[in-house]
Formats: sequence, C-alpha cells, structure tokens
Amino acid sequence: MMYPYLTLGDETEIVHSHLKEENGIKVVDVYFERPKPYGFDSARCRLPYYEWIMRDGFTDEELSRFESFLQTNAHTIIKYAELGGIGVAKAV
Repeated sequence: MMYPYLTLGDETEIVHSHLKEENGIKVVDVYFERPKPYGFDSARCRLPYYEWIMRDGFTDEELSRFESFLQTNAHTIIKYAELGGIGVAKAV
C-alpha cells in the first residue's frame, strides 16, 4: 500500500509505503515522482538506511535535496507509515 505525503512546487509527488519489517528493523520506502512529457522522473529511498534503491531522471543535486528533506522528515514518514498514512493519522 502507498500513502501520499507531500507535493512539491515542481509537481514532484512524495509518497511512502506501509511499514515493513526486515531483519527486525522497521523500514519504509519513499517514492519521489515528477511528471514529464512522456512519463515520470522517479526515485526511491529506503528508510531508515537512506539507501537509494532506484533512480531515473533526477539529478545528483535533486537527490541531495531529497536526502536532506528525508533527514528532517523520516521520523514523521515512518510514524505515518505505521499508522496507515496521513489521513488515518489525522483521525487518531
């Protein structure tokens, strides 16, 4: 399941997966997608490792900005992933 998190000014959508467990560690995949004329620029980062597991179309500078964004938002994204997304978290 994927949950919306934020849309940036350049139309980049940030969504995240549900909370998963790998080897006893809670992990969440965060997806960045931006529309372009014929498809999307895409990147995926796995938290809490900050491991980029996929990238297509984003520059090194953009990935660096996304990583800074994740460093300040990771705890919130992980919390929302555990609760079932922002919509559910607001109702709690």
